[in-house]
Amino acid sequence: MHLRWGPRRRSPRLLAQGGGPDLISDLPDDLLLLVLAGLPCVSAAARTGVLSRRWRSLWPRLRQIVFSDVPLHSLEAVLDRLPRPLPLVSLIKIRFPNERLPWPIPEERLVDAASVNSLLRAAARLEPEEFEFELPTNLLDGPLIVDLPCFHRATSILLDLHPVDVILRVPTGVEFPALEELHLWACTADIDALLSCSPRLRTLCLSNVYSDNDDLAVSATLAVSSASLQELVLLQTDWMDGVNIVAPTLRQLTVSFPAMEKVSISVLAPMVEMVAWRCCYFELSIVFGVWRLEQVTLQTAERPGQLPSLQIHASANPIFVSEEETFMHEIEKHMFAEFSVLDLHLETNGHVFGALVFHVLGMNRICSAMQKLKVILQRSSVKEGCSPHCPCESTGWRSQTISLTRIKEVEISGCGGDDHDIDFLKLILKCAPRLKKMIVKLSDGGASSSDDGCTNIYNIFKAYSSVELCLS
Repeated sequence: MHLRWGPRRRSPRLLAQGGGPDLISDLPDDLLLLVLAGLPCVSAAARTGVLSRRWRSLWPRLRQIVFSDVPLHSLEAVLDRLPRPLPLVSLIKIRFPNERLPWPIPEERLVDAASVNSLLRAAARLEPEEFEFELPTNLLDGPLIVDLPCFHRATSILLDLHPVDVILRVPTGVEFPALEELHLWACTADIDALLSCSPRLRTLCLSNVYSDNDDLAVSATLAVSSASLQELVLLQTDWMDGVNIVAPTLRQLTVSFPAMEKVSISVLAPMVEMVAWRCCYFELSIVFGVWRLEQVTLQTAERPGQLPSLQIHASANPIFVSEEETFMHEIEKHMFAEFSVLDLHLETNGHVFGALVFHVLGMNRICSAMQKLKVILQRSSVKEGCSPHCPCESTGWRSQTISLTRIKEVEISGCGGDDHDIDFLKLILKCAPRLKKMIVKLSDGGASSSDDGCTNIYNIFKAYSSVELCLS
């Protein structure tokens, strides 16, 4: 019997049916690793080992290890089975599959703190440059206390813990000497401890994150103090009662949070250049006359030629109780950065607005900084005509004299052209000697070119020939 040694030669018939040379496996290793890196999960990369022995030795050399379809209870064992030594791992990304489980969920499938902490330690042992971890909320049973282990080489960490009761702790001795970027979602954490062990941190993003102390007492005041931070993002959907920021090298600040009542705000960031700040009020406690404060926004310029602005939203309702000092003091808390535009969004609900606007303009920090005034009136179908004793006319604003020497442009949208609106325009013209342009946009159903109100608007500008009027 004659035996043949060496590679078998394929017949012309097999070649014609697609069983030709394996051209993909002949590619260089670097190209094949790029192919494997494009697969959605490292388990899929491992399964390519069925193609040939050469593929089996490739996937352990991946520098980016992504898990997206491996159950949590199996994941730690998979990490421990990775061949050693591994190449320098640039990324470990852990996402869990959405499993359809019976209800109630079997106890053996539920996730506890011990399994989560053990998995994090296994990932830390691989020393990735970037680490991303998302906790599976559908498998959690009650609150978890998660201890964050040392990631010595990590420059970026992202922890998405979802809206569950998770307390993130930093054990004694844990450090992140290379960490430059940290993202946290939905947890309670000791922010001071995280910052103190991250001396190179440049970017901090917190979304629905709350502070705790050593006694695990949750605080609705979020405090961030760092000498290295250059970008800070704070996004909250649950109400806060305070924000305290000390960041001497901070360049960019983004903050959005709701408040139930008065808030405590302290921002010490002398080098900040870009600000996007928004606070929404959901209680009725911040009022002036009939006006309730709804939102304050502070925004620096986003493009060349744009001016930084302070935006105030308020709505009128006669059931409110006047607290003049509270209203203005609350607005002043948000004025920690320079602005040149005052943007007022007023929902009138049948009430007049002159008293409120001039009360705001009377603030020293506003009248000394403002170069442009925008008033956007959201009129209701109720005809505006308050009684002499209505709180919206409570301050005798028509007789006020305010020095608006820096203001150069005024824009009013929703002007009705009635006596109140005419008096408001007259007082603006009187108080702003350097005004160059006024844009008046009439409300639907307001004055038209044939109305007396519109004629009166044109007439009052005859005495101010240096002011350009744009009426539409």
